[in-house]
Formats: sequence, structure tokens, C-alpha cells
Amino acid sequence: MTDTAKSHSLHIGLIALLAVCYFVLPAYHSGNLASVMVIAIYAMGYNLLFGYTGLLSLGHALFFSAGMYGLGLLMHLGAWTPVPAFIGGLIAALVVSAVIGFLILRTTGVAFMIVTLMFAQAGYLTILYFGTYTRGDEGFALKQATRQIAGYDLTDPTVRYFCALILFSAALLGLAAVIRAPFGRTLIAIRENEERARMLGYNVTALKLQAVILSGVISGASGAAYALLFGYAGATFATVQYSIFPLLWVLVGGAGTTIGPFIGALFMFYLIDYASGKTEAYLLVVGITLVLVTLFLPHGIVGTIRTRLLRWLP
Repeated sequence: MTDTAKSHSLHIGLIALLAVCYFVLPAYHSGNLASVMVIAIYAMGYNLLFGYTGLLSLGHALFFSAGMYGLGLLMHLGAWTPVPAFIGGLIAALVVSAVIGFLILRTTGVAFMIVTLMFAQAGYLTILYFGTYTRGDEGFALKQATRQIAGYDLTDPTVRYFCALILFSAALLGLAAVIRAPFGRTLIAIRENEERARMLGYNVTALKLQAVILSGVISGASGAAYALLFGYAGATFATVQYSIFPLLWVLVGGAGTTIGPFIGALFMFYLIDYASGKTEAYLLVVGITLVLVTLFLPHGIVGTIRTRLLRWLP
């Protein structure tokens, strides 16, 4: 079996395992898995930019919240139905990522990180400024009656879980295809040696802009899905910590791997869930664990397995 066939089987196997998990796990854990799958899409979008293109962003919460509010406001104020509103969320994330990408790619290195952080903070302050519509930190809930697609109630745990699984599967398989395609290989070449890629005739700036836009749209899709499936949009999701979370998920799971973002999001979700149930100082436990993971698994969980055992892991 070729490495490509092995990778494809791994992705299909993960999707099948998640489908089976709903029927064998208690309701509490299946509900958690639905959340993890949605935020893993966010992590996968971030991984495309950081893990494969080599651009460290500290402002991805801007794209996540653009998708969230794009859908949320259309449903909350405009009375749109879920599918058109979801498309509206994707368009909002596309526009924001295109404009921001055009501006931030004028910088490199530390300046790039700072500028992305500044734009994300500007987005957060904008949400607060228009609190009349966004409800600021308080946020707003989407009415249960509006969260239905073709007669399926998205507030039903089963429907919510499998909607999350469908979106997760589309993102996982889609990104795996992108990485195998010439575009994805070129992004990896830029990550490894940008100057060499430029000397070979590639328009590096244009390719990085495309990566920012695609990463932003995927992150926005995660934000829109979160608002739709869990019925809430709030300014908290635009804060700096929600720009740091995907970085942690990707680092823990393995940057530059297709399933690493999911593994990292799952690991961090349950680490916080378990530690917060045992002690009020759960952030200390999380911090120590992250230090240990960094020391003993420098390439992340999946990245270290690929380095030491299974070289074919995507």
C-alpha cells in the first residue's frame, strides 16, 4: 500500500471511528466530541497557515469571529435561514481574510505576529463598539426555532453531532487534498525556504495571500458552525486567547500534520475539563503539561509519532 493510500485510509478510519463513538459513548462525551470537531476545523485552518506555510499568526480569532458574527447577525437580526446565513458567514470571513491578508503580508517575522494581533484586537473592539447589534461581551443566543435545516433540528444532540462530523470530514478530506496538490506542496516549499521558492519563479506573496484567505475561510466556517450548532455568538470568541488556542492545539497535536489539529484540540479540551474538575489551579496543571509535551514531544503528538515510528503519517 502506498503512503497516499495509507493516509487516505487513516482519514477515513478517523471519520468512521468518530461516527461509531456517538453510539458507544455517554451523552456527555458525545456532546464534547461535537464541540471538539468544530474547534478542530478552526485548528486545521490555522495549521494551513502556520504548519504548512510557516506564518505564525496571533490574530486568527478575527477570522473565527467574522464567520461567527456573519452567520449570527444574519440569523439574529436579519431572520435568515441557516444555510444562506452559513454562506454569509463564509463570505464575511473571505472578505475579512482577503483585506487583512493583503495588509499583513507587507510585514514579516515578529512584525507579522504583532500586526495580526493588532488587527484581531481591533476586531474585538469593533464588536464591543457596535454592542447595540452584537450585544458585546454578553453576546446573543440564536432562537431554537430558527436552527433547523430541511426539517432537522440542530438543537437535537444527534443531529448536532452528525452535522459537526460532516463539516469536520469535509474540512479534513479537503485540506488533505489541498496539501497533496501542487498548491500545498508549494506552500511547504515556501515554509522550508522562501527565497529558494522565489528564485524558482513562484509568486510567493500571491501564494501566501491565497493561504491566508483559505485559512481564514476555514476558520470562519468553524466560527459559523459553532454559532449555528451551539446557538451562541459572543465577543469572548474574538479575544486574544482565542487566537492563542489554535496555536496550542496545533503545537500539541503536531504542526504540519493533517490529523494533528484534531488530536491537539481533543487533548487540550479533556485536559482542561479534567483539571478544572480537580482543582481551581487547573491552569497551572495545563501549563505544566504543555511544558512537558514541548520537552518530550517537540514535534507534537502526531508529529513525534511520524518522526520516530510512522514516516508515512500525513
